[in-house]
Amino acid sequence: MSPIPPPSLRIERRMLRDGLATLACSDEVGRGALSGPVTVAMVLVTEATRTAPQGVRDSKLLTAEARRRLAPRIRRWAPSWGVGHASPAEIDEFGIIAALRLAGHRAIAQLSVAPDRILLDGNHDYLTVPDQETLFGPPRVLAEVPPVVTMVKADLRCAAVAAASILAKTARDEIMVELAESHPEYGWADNKGYASPEHVAALEALGPSPHHRVSWRLPGCAGLASPAGSGDGVVLDPEGWPAEEEDDDAPEESSVAGAADRLEPSPQLEESR
Repeated sequence: MSPIPPPSLRIERRMLRDGLATLACSDEVGRGALSGPVTVAMVLVTEATRTAPQGVRDSKLLTAEARRRLAPRIRRWAPSWGVGHASPAEIDEFGIIAALRLAGHRAIAQLSVAPDRILLDGNHDYLTVPDQETLFGPPRVLAEVPPVVTMVKADLRCAAVAAASILAKTARDEIMVELAESHPEYGWADNKGYASPEHVAALEALGPSPHHRVSWRLPGCAGLASPAGSGDGVVLDPEGWPAEEEDDDAPEESSVAGAADRLEPSPQLEESR
């Protein structure tokens, strides 16, 4: 198998040439974890943005040390950037998709200027607020977001999206390492809240901490009642918990190149509750 080529700004620059002044490129981390926040990062680019720092790749292809080394270089390179989080309590109350939206809107709010468009990794626009959320959803989101373009595997093709993935991953890892100091029994310094054998064994023996997503019916905690109004009530097979960051973006197209060539603004999607 040939090595994966490094991402570039070709797609971002093509979008900017279509009349955009600013483009925010975004990725998330922590969607499939058992504990800790979900995190979304935004990296702003313009036509004047230079080539990304050497070594920028999808965060899942890099070692922890490489990500730590690249993060400050990305922050210096990007015209603007933001990282937003949604807590386990918010995930339990609103559901994972609404929590991703909260984290994403918090990241957008940190940008120095409002972007003209957002390029979002994946095939689901979780940033645009569904009509029904204005009546029933969490109120702490921006009034409006710019048009969102989704792209499967954008973190492999688009350097600014890959840069966002690194900022999101390093920021969330730092949180989990800090939380591990007061809860070392769950092994978060190593597993970052994902379902490693050590983490699952601790859950079965000790139950959840205040930083676990209790509405997810955690392994070994089957008798635990989900909080009133919890969002997704996700039921997952304990035998299939991911030990590391999962691949949330199963391609709908037959190839990454095909996805890149068919970039279109995403329609507003209804929430899956």
